[in-house]
Formats: sequence, C-alpha cells, structure tokens
Amino acid sequence: MVEDRFGVRRAMTFYVALLRGINVGGNKMVAMAELRDMLTTLGFEDAKTLLQSGNAVFRGPAKAPAKIEQQLEAAMTKRFGMSCDYHVRTADELQDAIDANPLKAEAKKDPSRMLLSFYKAPLDKAAVKQAQAAITGPEIVRCDGRHLYMYFPDGQGNSKAAIVVGRALKVHGTARNWNTVLKLAALTGAP
Repeated sequence: MVEDRFGVRRAMTFYVALLRGINVGGNKMVAMAELRDMLTTLGFEDAKTLLQSGNAVFRGPAKAPAKIEQQLEAAMTKRFGMSCDYHVRTADELQDAIDANPLKAEAKKDPSRMLLSFYKAPLDKAAVKQAQAAITGPEIVRCDGRHLYMYFPDGQGNSKAAIVVGRALKVHGTARNWNTVLKLAALTGAP
C-alpha cells in the first residue's frame, strides 16, 4: 500500500514493461541504469531491469497498463529523445500469458527456442492461422489474445517464419524467449 498526495492508501501493483527495438544493432541505445532512474523519477518503486534488451519490472499504483504504456512512451521521448513502443503487463497478466501457453511441451523441451511476443491489441486468429499455413519450415505459431507463441525447433538463425508472421499480422510487437519471460515473472514474485 502507498499513500497518494491526498493521503488515500492505494494498492501497489507489479508491472512488467517490455521495450521494443532498443539496444539492437547499436541503435536506440538506452542504459538500463537510466531506464531504472526514469521509472523512479516517474514515481514507480522497486525498479529492476533484466538484460540489456529493455525489460523492466516495477511497482506502482493500480492503473490500466495501456495508461502506463502511454506515460512511459512520453517519458522516453522527453528524456532520451527517441520513440519506443512499450508493452506493459501486470504481474498477473504475465502469469496468465505463461499459463495460456499452447506450446508448453515445446517450451519445456527447449525454452531458448520458444518466443512469446507481446502486442498492444488482441491478434487476429485468422491471420495467425494463415501465417502458420504459409510457414514452410517446422516452426509452430499460435496466439492467445495479445500474445503470440512461436517455437523454432531448428533455431531462429535461418528461419523465415518471423518474416511470414510479421507480414500476416501487419502489427508490431516485441518478443522475448521463454527463459527471459520466466525470469521476468520471477522478478515480480510470481511462482
């Protein structure tokens, strides 16, 4: 619980923020210490980052994740002079995405070849099925709401599946491998 400026006690919620397209190929470079400082300056607590690819966990008053996305995107532009999509989930929403994984056996077998992609809006299931049909390799793609699950049994290096999926969906998300997803959930205190 935290008190707001009016002395009202409010529940604190854990959030996970996934930034799209930073620190990739030397572009849109953001130090994770600077990201943590930005979150703290905005009034969030217990800010932690994971890896250099833009993963943050923090606590704050209960708000719609979409509102926090807007707040963080505006702060990013102001502080760093660059635009960057944020995909924010509560700890419970992240755990729900983990639990909803339709490719659990694949994730358990080789979590480094399993990706979970996060989107701002629910995905078109017909477009995902169309993408799966167009993939010529052994990759598997499924969706659930705002999440896309992809398994690359032969690795991502030479796979064209992500390109096929991107063309079919026509929207941008941000992906993390299953190991990273589980580490982020652990940082929120999830089981």
